[in-house]
Amino acid sequence: MSTTTAHWLHQAVTRIEADFCRSADTHLIALPLPGFARHGIDLYLKDESTHPTGSLKHRLARSLFLYALCNGWLQEGSTVVEASSGSTAVSEAYFARLLGLPFIAVVPRTTSQEKIEQIAFYGGRCHFVEKAGDVYAAAQQLAQDTGGHYMDQFTYAERATDWRGNNNIAQSMFEQMGRERHPVPRWIVVGAGTGGTSATIGRYLRYQCHETRLCVADPEGSVFGAYHRSGDASLTAPGSRIEGIGRPRVEASFVRSVIDRMIEVPNAESVAAMRALTPLLGRRVGPSTGTNLVAMLQIAHEMRTQGQTGSLLSLLCDTGERYLQTYHDPAWVRTQWGDCAAAQTGIETQLQG
Repeated sequence: MSTTTAHWLHQAVTRIEADFCRSADTHLIALPLPGFARHGIDLYLKDESTHPTGSLKHRLARSLFLYALCNGWLQEGSTVVEASSGSTAVSEAYFARLLGLPFIAVVPRTTSQEKIEQIAFYGGRCHFVEKAGDVYAAAQQLAQDTGGHYMDQFTYAERATDWRGNNNIAQSMFEQMGRERHPVPRWIVVGAGTGGTSATIGRYLRYQCHETRLCVADPEGSVFGAYHRSGDASLTAPGSRIEGIGRPRVEASFVRSVIDRMIEVPNAESVAAMRALTPLLGRRVGPSTGTNLVAMLQIAHEMRTQGQTGSLLSLLCDTGERYLQTYHDPAWVRTQWGDCAAAQTGIETQLQG
């Protein structure tokens, strides 16, 4: 490595680490659900929307940049390219700007306008494809054409984060739960886009010898549920219509063996649960958080029926302000899935415990 290259690398890593030191940890929210609480069951959401770029993917983007830098894949002036449904691209655009690097996001044309505008705000630009399955080849080609680097979150997410600790999301969860009534959760529920978060949490649970079990909530149309049942990595599916989670193909970062259970969630229920959280939290959340809540409620009702007590912990993945023109627009939802009123009534009934 030349002196000039080493100097730029050291500056880049230092800038990312300094940015991390400027950011506080994300909050843990106890959901006010007395119907469950009186039966000894407590539900929590870790609020990842409070990251500087507004979503869980801020953690992944930081890890991917450090991984690429320390592997020697990013150089001064390199164009960074990523295949994304939006949130990872927003966060990677932030870190690319921090390092003074050009950034291109390859996103499906259906990506919310709010996310597209945020990518542009951080200095990135979007390259649109028609289908989610088209992002991979397009991103590889753009990286080749620009002489840049394809970050490839779907391959590297599960290995870019240190799952043993080092301020990862799992370690933060357990530290924040330390003074709760049930400090070691009976279940952690997450969604999967790349599979990086579920891999990090699943490995951490085993490394720390916790009895906590891991459930992945998978949206309708995603391939992960079928893959978890069969182990057939060649499977494909139509693809998720819940932005940020679910995939049409089995991704390299999805580690099936660390997941104890998968719950497949209909789209109408994801949207209904997303809406039902607004009066509980006093603000909007994104649709993947709704998917998580549906799975949490199913497990919580099973626990109550079986006379079990304990805590369940999941993620508030991003803010609902990213979806004002889509998932939070009743007219848009009706054109996609029809009237979700019955599903919302069902979720609100479940929230009563």
